[in-house]
Amino acid sequence: MKAIKTISDPEAFKLMADQTRRKIIFLLRAKEMTVSQIAGELNITPQTVYHHIKKLVKGDMVEVTREERVDHLIESYYQATAEVFHFMCGKTSHSKALLKETTEITLKNLQKIGFKLKYTQEDVAKLVELKMAQQDCCGFMDFEEKVSKLQDLDPLTKQDIQDYAGMLSTSDKEFVNQDELRKKFRKLLKSLIEK
Repeated sequence: MKAIKTISDPEAFKLMADQTRRKIIFLLRAKEMTVSQIAGELNITPQTVYHHIKKLVKGDMVEVTREERVDHLIESYYQATAEVFHFMCGKTSHSKALLKETTEITLKNLQKIGFKLKYTQEDVAKLVELKMAQQDCCGFMDFEEKVSKLQDLDPLTKQDIQDYAGMLSTSDKEFVNQDELRKKFRKLLKSLIEK
């Protein structure tokens, strides 16, 4: 299970419009369950649950984690594919437009917590370029899929594992490059503080 999963498919938005499906996702974020167990928790028929589960699996929001033989039947256990779903329309998590939007929100909220910042759209654009360069550098995202499949870990631990894996797999040259990008980013950010 991933810590955070970005969903940009409009069909998935429709899936989550249904209250029963939202309840199923809520249950399956906490633990893996069978159709019968979900039906018992929500006080609805297993047929109804199965109908919803089928759609959620197709939408890549729920997955089969294991199967067990019970007498002559095979019982499937389901779990949500992420602990948190981030729904967005028109932008991907690595898009320039989204980074610009989140950078502006971050800067505004830094002002709210007491930092006296003064910046232009050009400053925001430079921060975005540096952030994109940091994301593209050094393969820190290469382990996201593997880490997401690790069980019984909280999102912060999974993030630490991903960061450590990225550091271990990064060459000295790439690490120096990443450090230089971070220094440039910090220098630009500090230059926005009003004097």
